[in-house]
Amino acid sequence: MEQEFKQAIKALKKVKITFYSKEDGHNLKRLCAPMDYGPSRRAHNKDDRFHLWDYESDKKNHTLSLLPIQVKEIEVLEESFDPSEFITWNVNTSPWHYPRDWGQYS
Repeated sequence: MEQEFKQAIKALKKVKITFYSKEDGHNLKRLCAPMDYGPSRRAHNKDDRFHLWDYESDKKNHTLSLLPIQVKEIEVLEESFDPSEFITWNVNTSPWHYPRDWGQYS
């Protein structure tokens, strides 16, 4: 799944991800843009994880950071995304873990 995810990052393709939600106590399926793969800057656990922009979140903050054990399935879609939809920070001062060619958002 990690390789599929990384290919979706490079190709700017949306994904349909099925994951176990700790908050909800069951699996959820969401339409997302793959943002990065690597450790979280916020979490105490520095294990690599999937970072996604969740288009279907019911909360204001649309970022999902999921450990691989939570992810059940990743389906790469044909639908593209535009990084400008969600990148609001300076990627030079907070760089990606996984390299990509997203122009000014790289």
